[in-house]
Amino acid sequence: MSCGSDNSKKEKNIEKDKIETNNNLKENSTSKRIVFFGDSLTAGYGLEDVNDAFPGIIQQKIDSLQLDYMVINSGISGETSAGGKSRINWVLNQKVDIFILELGANDGLRGVSLKETKENLQVIINAVVSKNSATKIVLAGMQIPPNMGQEYTAEFKTIFPVLAEKNKLSLIPFLLKDVGGVVELNQSDGIHPTKEGHQILAKNVWKILEPILKEVD
Repeated sequence: MSCGSDNSKKEKNIEKDKIETNNNLKENSTSKRIVFFGDSLTAGYGLEDVNDAFPGIIQQKIDSLQLDYMVINSGISGETSAGGKSRINWVLNQKVDIFILELGANDGLRGVSLKETKENLQVIINAVVSKNSATKIVLAGMQIPPNMGQEYTAEFKTIFPVLAEKNKLSLIPFLLKDVGGVVELNQSDGIHPTKEGHQILAKNVWKILEPILKEVD
C-alpha cells in the first residue's frame, strides 16, 4: 500500500481542490457527509476509475437507496498514520457526519513502532471528536502479512479493536476480509484489490455502515 507514495504531495493538492469544490457545490445542500480518510485502499490505487474503489461503491449503494448522503474520498496512496495526523485538520474544514478511518496498514508494512501508530490514530480520532462530538466514527481494522515477525503482526492486529473499544467506535473487524491473500481478487502486486476485490471491501464496510446511516438519519 506504500505504492504510489511519490505522488502523495500531488494527490494531497488534488484532494484539497476536491474538498473545496465539493464544499462550493454543496454548501447549500442538506446532504449529510461521509468522509473516507485513508490510504491507497480508499484511494483506489491501480483502478481505472476511482469510483470503482469501495467508497465509490458505497456512494452508488446509498444513491440506489435514495439516502441523503454524499461520500468524500480522502484517500491518498502511501499514506501513513503520521501523514493522516498532519492533514486531518484541513480535511475537517468540511461538515462531517460519519468519518471512516482507514489508516495504519502502511505503518505495519514499514515496521513503524506500534506505539507510534496507535498514538497517531488516537490523535486523528481526538481531532474528529473535538471538531464535532456528534460525528460518528468508524474504524477499519487491518492486518498485515507476518514479514515483520509474528509478535509484531499479532500486536498490530490488536491496535484497532483496542482503539475502537477505548473510544466507543464502530469497528470493521478486517477491511480486507475475503480479499487479502486471494490472488484473483488482487492486482499483480498482491496488495491492492482489483475492481472485483473492492466490491467485497464495500460489502465489509456496508455491513457496519448501514445501521449507522439509519441512526444518523
